[in-house]
Amino acid sequence: MKREIIQTSDGSTSILLPEWNETYHSKHGAIQEAKHVFIQNGLSLFQGQSVSILEIGFGTGLNAFITYLEAQKLQQKIEYTGIEAYPVAAEDVLKMNYVAELDAESEKDIFLKMHESEWNQREILSTDFSLEKQNIKFQEITDTNKYDLIYFDAFGFRVQPELWSLEIFQKMYAALKPEGVLVTYACRGPIKNAMIGAGFVTEKLPGPPGKREMLRARKLA
Repeated sequence: MKREIIQTSDGSTSILLPEWNETYHSKHGAIQEAKHVFIQNGLSLFQGQSVSILEIGFGTGLNAFITYLEAQKLQQKIEYTGIEAYPVAAEDVLKMNYVAELDAESEKDIFLKMHESEWNQREILSTDFSLEKQNIKFQEITDTNKYDLIYFDAFGFRVQPELWSLEIFQKMYAALKPEGVLVTYACRGPIKNAMIGAGFVTEKLPGPPGKREMLRARKLA
């Protein structure tokens, strides 16, 4: 499928799939969205704790890189797992301007290493951060009681509703530890209903720029 590099409203880049008119990150600001949804409303709940994170849709590596920077700043130990069935091409990775936009030139090698590391094996990127990328489809996830936090960043419901189904959220619920949290940029009735059907307790939160609301879900048992 054809891919185009675009600049989002906050100056950071993303990838557009013209056939679907779908982007990897919000056109209103890729970095703003990542920080708002996944850091402010997800990772911040676990301050001072070691955290095991599952990302649904590793994509450009933006969410992983921002999380890495947070781990370094807070000296927070994070074990990160990213799921991606269709990895971004190396030439497109090099066109992402996240290192510059995040003022993280000293960590440029880490961003590149995230993409160059072997699939399906854990890589130690620092004393506080390890990464394992799994080259599988979301439907193939079989983890149970393993993660504290899930970043659910799949392509939108409009183009891939099957990724927002009861079946998928049942897998997410099983993968989380008790008291675990799932956060996503999306907030639609069918998505919320699928989460509730899987056992989650959900809450609507103010969304990132360009979106009125987002969802956060908790596994209470």
